[in-house]
Amino acid sequence: MTGKALSVRGLAFWSIPLALGVMALKFFAWWLTGSVALYSDALESIVNVIAAVIAFVAIGYARKPADEEHPFGHHKAEYFSAVIEGVLIVLAALIIVREAVMALQAPVLMQQPAAGIAVNLLAGVINGGWAYLLIRQGRAYRSPALEADGRHILSDVVTSAGVIVGLGLAFALNMPILDPILALIVACNVLWQGWKVIGVSVDGLMDGAIDPVEEARIRELIADHAVGAIEAHDIKTRKAGHASFVEFHLVVDSQMTVEESHAICDRLENVLRREIEGA
Repeated sequence: MTGKALSVRGLAFWSIPLALGVMALKFFAWWLTGSVALYSDALESIVNVIAAVIAFVAIGYARKPADEEHPFGHHKAEYFSAVIEGVLIVLAALIIVREAVMALQAPVLMQQPAAGIAVNLLAGVINGGWAYLLIRQGRAYRSPALEADGRHILSDVVTSAGVIVGLGLAFALNMPILDPILALIVACNVLWQGWKVIGVSVDGLMDGAIDPVEEARIRELIADHAVGAIEAHDIKTRKAGHASFVEFHLVVDSQMTVEESHAICDRLENVLRREIEGA
């Protein structure tokens, strides 16, 4: 296993205890206050724990070498992980809606709001730093599962920030009705984030083309290093986790020897492998 693979899997592993710690903090904040908005935020953190475990397993499987049954590798396992995470996020949103609607019928003023908000703020700060790291490393190592996990945690941070501000207003204005209303807003944001995670993952499973900027770079490299060939056409790309598949037709002079034409092919393959990560 390469150093990069170890780094990605290591990050995925440490996401699990961190998610458990943040979940404990959020449920403690809810226990202190009795706030349905904080309860909804804590419910979402359960999804973070499950998603972290799924991502860890999927990343390990995705980096297995190709075999007879999977000659193109196991890269797409990460997309399945991200789809499952998206579905879990949507389910969490529906649970939050149920709790918020029930609370709307009999809103209750929070207990110990300052302590509860402080604990939730600590959880949000921890999540914010970890989300930034996962998204940055997920992009660098081209790991859909890692990036999806980071984006989900980032949405959790935004949710927590909104809840903290809203609960502060609810207590200051003595308006307990704002608590379940905030929970409904949280549910809408969670639902939107889940939909986005599913959409990106499905695109990967459907063999979507790689990033347009990187594809333009591939075309440029082929044009610059196909010296001796007549043309290169039907250039196609697709992404599968950290791997990029590149296919094209190379046209050479009919009088050229097989050895000479293969030299051009080898030159193109080498430059693409060198310049394009995971090609």
